[in-house]
Amino acid sequence: MNKILICDDEPDIISALQIYLESEGLSVISASNGKEACDIMNSNDDIKLILMDVMMPVMDGIAAMAEIRKSSNVPIIMLTAKSEDTDKVMGLTIGADDYVTKPFNPVELLARVKSQLRRYTLLGSLHNVEGEKNDYLLSIGGIELNDRSKEVTLDGNSVSLTPLEYDILKLLMSHPGEVLSPKEIYEKVWNESIIGAESTVAVHIRHLREKIEYDSANPRYLKAVWGHGYKMDDGTIK
Repeated sequence: MNKILICDDEPDIISALQIYLESEGLSVISASNGKEACDIMNSNDDIKLILMDVMMPVMDGIAAMAEIRKSSNVPIIMLTAKSEDTDKVMGLTIGADDYVTKPFNPVELLARVKSQLRRYTLLGSLHNVEGEKNDYLLSIGGIELNDRSKEVTLDGNSVSLTPLEYDILKLLMSHPGEVLSPKEIYEKVWNESIIGAESTVAVHIRHLREKIEYDSANPRYLKAVWGHGYKMDDGTIK
């Protein structure tokens, strides 16, 4: 059974998270501040994931993450308020793997927990016996694409795409952070050149977002760069 450490100074949040996580068969241990979390990590080697609040007494979440990262690469998901963008950037820079904004959606939080657990547990499976990375596996944030099986998952949940949507996603994931114009996307995916490709690509991008984003109106991964094109981002705040 995977053991999760919840670190938050609000008992109600700990109780709610405990209910959600234990309903999925996960074991939970809690701490009320960053120092307690560090002490628990020093005495437990079976913690598989940490849910870490940012604002806490004694030692805040940012300081605690920095300390934990000195000796552990266990996944850390930050629990942040909408107004804490600076803290999100700081936390992700120091070593957090993801963040969930309060008030959190239980379904999304559980999906992110499962995704991080799966990736942490299967970390070595992304390499073959010679230690070389498998080029058919692409991963950006919570999105994973297996070009051998033609499967796409979002936080561990299967996503059903049309062939064109799949090809667009694969193209963008193969060039992480790189802005590709609608013309470039059209020529590479459709293998032909056409005037007015922008509208065609835009329609497919919209449908793709509806499948790989929790909120397609405020995309976390598939971003538009006004006047230039589209890119795949890792979901962190810039």
